[in-house]
Amino acid sequence: MAAAPSQQRDVSAWHPRVPGVLEVFHAHFVEYAYPMHVHDSWTLLIVDDGAVRYDLDRHERGTPHDTVTLLPPHVPHNGSPATPDGFRKRVLYLDSTHLGEELIGAAVDRPDLRDPLLRLRDGQLHGALVRDGEEFEAAGRLALVAERLRTRLRAAGTARPARVDPPLARRLRELLDERLVDGITLDEAARLVHAHPAHLVRAFSAAFGMPPHRYLTARRVDRARRLLLDGRSPGEVAAATGFYDQAHLTRHFRKLVGVPPGRYRLGSGVSRP
Repeated sequence: MAAAPSQQRDVSAWHPRVPGVLEVFHAHFVEYAYPMHVHDSWTLLIVDDGAVRYDLDRHERGTPHDTVTLLPPHVPHNGSPATPDGFRKRVLYLDSTHLGEELIGAAVDRPDLRDPLLRLRDGQLHGALVRDGEEFEAAGRLALVAERLRTRLRAAGTARPARVDPPLARRLRELLDERLVDGITLDEAARLVHAHPAHLVRAFSAAFGMPPHRYLTARRVDRARRLLLDGRSPGEVAAATGFYDQAHLTRHFRKLVGVPPGRYRLGSGVSRP
């Protein structure tokens, strides 16, 4: 049976047993703004009320209520309300089962898709995901959504291939991913890639739109989300994801997710909305 979502006020999150779906996240935020961050998964977003403005690959974008937004992995983005009453959103975090890295370039160029059929299918998928025992239906609906996304992106006329990051920045990102829990000092990283620390920070920031420390924090928070939805305590999760202690995790988790980890975790063992 799927892990049940948390719902405290206007936030719910859970990990369904549907291949390809890492997390379902429903939220209503009024004043909260996401800082620049990055995921290692695809982010499929629909806004039910209000609108979101965000930056992706150094370009300002927006999500009016009639669009479906697909944010690619490894590309920094932020987000804030574009209307006085904030926004209500439904999000799926997807692995590469249905969407491959060859689509990243197209998604960067055209993340917001006005497509009534895609929007309808995405809503139906969320409807299946909130009902216990409907994993088979959800998997079928996900297959149709992913097929529509691939068709739209490939038909968009975007010939640009997936981004090729500068070798120095890419190597540092690989080191940060490898040392996600244990961490690595800037001096050690600079020695390993044979670069001056200041040059390394500049190269990484220029390539990825965020400094190395912010990338590492965002990746740790991503891992913390999954462990919390598995029912582990915030204290355990802090130790398992490289944070100094639970307070350190809470500070960064609240900044990047909008709620503290304890509230986020409350979904385990309760009924879905």
